[in-house]
Amino acid sequence: MNKLRQEDDRYFIGNAKFFQEGNTFKDETIQKVFDFSYAMAFGDGKHRDHRSGGTMSRKKGQIFINTFQGKLSELSIYNNFKASNSAAYNRLSPPDFDVYGLGEWDDSDIILDNLKFSIKSTKFFGNLLLLETKDWNKKGEYVPNINLVEKSCLYDYFVLVRIKPDGEKIMRSNKILYSSNMEEEELHSIIVSENWEYDIPGYVTSDDLRLVINGNFVIPKGAFLNGGTPMDAENYYIQSGDMKDFNSLISNL
Repeated sequence: MNKLRQEDDRYFIGNAKFFQEGNTFKDETIQKVFDFSYAMAFGDGKHRDHRSGGTMSRKKGQIFINTFQGKLSELSIYNNFKASNSAAYNRLSPPDFDVYGLGEWDDSDIILDNLKFSIKSTKFFGNLLLLETKDWNKKGEYVPNINLVEKSCLYDYFVLVRIKPDGEKIMRSNKILYSSNMEEEELHSIIVSENWEYDIPGYVTSDDLRLVINGNFVIPKGAFLNGGTPMDAENYYIQSGDMKDFNSLISNL
């Protein structure tokens, strides 16, 4: 694992992977993810409006596009399992489109037999898997789940997925990113007019996570990523260039 290059309070990526074009989502997938995300942001569902350890409060427009991107990322993993013709595809937990209230969440994004996958999404130009430090202890356990008998606090794999185009940029250019109310038809028209793609730069294991935590791979709150992007919360990080090939993992499961 490689640490970011640091200059005072500025941190720079040095081990990146280029976005791989060509993996697109079907129209029916976009429709289903749109319906789910709209319900989570503007309907009966609830998402946290801030990050663990963060201070910035998200508007509903931000929650919508973050949810949309996150769910597309989960489905990209199913796509890759299916495309591989691996028998493991038939052992995956089905995609979850239940709309949860605040304080409720899935045990894992994806489960294969007893293996639990945490899927992390970022923009297509992103090269970091980020995990808020307040959510993880030194054992690599997910703190919010530790005292919940029915939930698992340990994940076997963490997979990074990148989504193209930049959804937040699209929402911002249409002046709806910070909206608290949004007509469903108008938002739908904006979303389906785009060609949504993904790539999977790689994965890491629970052992890798513990190495990162105990090695203090941390970007502090208030620091600047690549000299310009301020960090709203303190995060552990792993660079995309340090991640293992996800398709090789599929073939071994």
